Amino acid sequence: MYLNQHEIQSLLNESFDNFVDFVNTLPDIRFTASPYGKWSAGQQLDHLTKSIRPISSALAFPKVTLRYFGVSQSPSRPYDKLVEDYERVLNTGRKAGHAYQPGVIYPAQRPTLLQGFLLQKKKLADRLPQWSEADLDKYRLPHPLLGKITLREMLYFIAHHNQHHLNSLKNQELQGHTWENQLQQLIF
Repeated sequence: MYLNQHEIQSLLNESFDNFVDFVNTLPDIRFTASPYGKWSAGQQLDHLTKSIRPISSALAFPKVTLRYFGVSQSPSRPYDKLVEDYERVLNTGRKAGHAYQPGVIYPAQRPTLLQGFLLQKKKLADRLPQWSEADLDKYRLPHPLLGKITLREMLYFIAHHNQHHLNSLKNQELQGHTWENQLQQLIF
């Protein structure tokens, strides 16, 4: 499915809002606990913000600056194809680079992390209309796992990446390992 700017903005809004809504339902212990060596909700929030920040910044650059990464000679992939390609790369075991790794997160950081995440949402919303549909398919940015991809594909990636991490958090909740059981396992 090929999405236009309006559809991309709706998808982005939904992915940001769903993630924030879920994180806001978590008590502090579940916001900061890292079950079974996985990233905590706070760490995932930090990771998402770190991964979105360079893209929202790049959307403010003059178009001539983005020519450094070359221009695309082919149309952008549809959303579904981008998701398929990203998931295939993840299934090979590749992970986020060091720059995108979260640190230790404390409960008191939640408001600041949420504010930073929502700031990236606002920057994307403010900057996206400055790009034409043709420009979204013309200009590229480097992605650490997918190589150089178009701006449209990068925006698809942000929406999917947010959803991917939300699904990860939800799956942690549904694994049948209650937080109380995990605490008991740690204590005894």
